[in-house]
Amino acid sequence: MSKKNNLSTRKRQHDFDLRREKEEKERQAKKLHANKNKMKVDGRDKKKNKTNKFQMKKKVKTKLSALSKAKAQQAMELDD
Repeated sequence: MSKKNNLSTRKRQHDFDLRREKEEKERQAKKLHANKNKMKVDGRDKKKNKTNKFQMKKKVKTKLSALSKAKAQQAMELDD
């Protein structure tokens, strides 16, 4: 048999490809999870301060870019 058709070589390559695809999926999932955590507006997932009875919620102020303002404007026009 030629080197390319060697069964053990093909099997090792296949296992390597599967492992690499699995790692890539995990990396993408981790990245997506991180992006979801960044997008949270209020800090509900953060630990509450148990010593303080009154807790102030932090409000996140976001500035809209010109592009997002234009998209929002266009979406409002489509709703009419």
